[in-house]
Amino acid sequence: MEPQSPTPPKSWSIHTRKEIITNYEILERVGSGAYADVYRARRRSDSVIVALKEVHDYQSAFREIDALQALKNSPNVIVLHEYFWREDEDAVLVLEFLPTDLASVVSEAKKDGGISAGEIKRWIIQILSGVDACHRNSIVHRDLKPSNLLISADGVLKLADFGQARILLEPGFVSFEENLQPHEQNDPDPNVVQPLHGILEREVPCNVASGNEEHGSSGKDGCFEQLDELKTKDAMSEIDYETHDGDTSCLATCTTSDIEDDPFHGSYSYEAQEGGDGRDGPLTSCVGTRWFRAPELLYGSTKYGAEIDLWSLGCIFAELFSLEPLFPGTSDIDQLSRIFSVLGTLSEEIWPGCVELPDYKIISFSKVENPLGLEACLPNRSPDEINLVKKLLCFDPAGRATAMELLQDKYLTEPPLPVPVSELRVPSSRTARDDEDSPGEWCDYRHMDSDSDFEDFGSVNVTATDSGFSIRFP
Repeated sequence: MEPQSPTPPKSWSIHTRKEIITNYEILERVGSGAYADVYRARRRSDSVIVALKEVHDYQSAFREIDALQALKNSPNVIVLHEYFWREDEDAVLVLEFLPTDLASVVSEAKKDGGISAGEIKRWIIQILSGVDACHRNSIVHRDLKPSNLLISADGVLKLADFGQARILLEPGFVSFEENLQPHEQNDPDPNVVQPLHGILEREVPCNVASGNEEHGSSGKDGCFEQLDELKTKDAMSEIDYETHDGDTSCLATCTTSDIEDDPFHGSYSYEAQEGGDGRDGPLTSCVGTRWFRAPELLYGSTKYGAEIDLWSLGCIFAELFSLEPLFPGTSDIDQLSRIFSVLGTLSEEIWPGCVELPDYKIISFSKVENPLGLEACLPNRSPDEINLVKKLLCFDPAGRATAMELLQDKYLTEPPLPVPVSELRVPSSRTARDDEDSPGEWCDYRHMDSDSDFEDFGSVNVTATDSGFSIRFP
């Protein structure tokens, strides 16, 4: 009996993949993180510039592919042209290349005197349209922030980085309106070339290179069967690592990073807990970038739905109005403290359901007697602008306005009217981020997912309880 040849190691390099370099000319690497690398490339068949995202974490790749397949006809969601994947290699997603993002728009506006009301309204409409498409398809993005809202050269904004997205099927964990129906999908014709925003983009069915199969030979049904096999094979060993490091969210990236170095890790709920089963298993509270993370996630909730995206939208819109982050917390505890200083302390009177949050009885804060209020954080903004943010930044998730409702808000329909997309001021490229060793500006999201040391919180009161202990912050 002849000895079996050893399994070839993963290439870990997009440059060695024949099926990719045959079809794409790799020009440069434009983003890199713990779980993905992103390259700018030229498609050899028609010279269209694309982004190649090599995802080293298969769970993130599954999620992104699933979500983008469901949202393929949404004009404000980034386009997935095709992907390459086989069991012994990383997934490589071929995405449309978008040169800049909303974080860069805000950064440029700080230098240029702000963003006009008409421009803000157009940005908001595009963001809401993308989020509404997600929620109509029962997809929760879970990491909405300015650097994940990519923008084309002609001003079209698109949601990107769906590596944390979940397609929630259980009714107990998403509070979508009853009349929302899943998006119907039609198999695209691989031979049809369709225009998209002035650029010819080829709609190609997903490709999974398996064994010695020829490129493009796998049909859609076949590729998903193979994906399901891979999912089944590793389902029992999955760990839902869901935090992101912001410095990798470059040109269609923003990928999962290392788990937070949390001083209270093991004391309260950062890991996936028993609860609602989404499409990929139990939900986890450790999702999203901290500055845009909903309070229920900060308190360890694993039973949530689209409402966490709506809270993120409130933070993003406030940033468009003020050109500054609303809640730039340095740790999860500091994040909660900043929220309470503006909106007041969370209590049963404000949200009766808060007592059910896993960590509500473990972590408590002194009552904020005189919260600042959003008006103080958004000086010189109109009542309609402030009310728009208030409709999203509600402690009770059920009280947050949906994207569909906000698209009909009078703020967006009254003068000054939204400017045409063609009149939006768009930076030529993403604003350069500082090196890791340099003190970053607010738009550098790299450090916001790393909790500060315990000493940074000052005095705390730790009390033993029947279930463990309670931590009280002044």
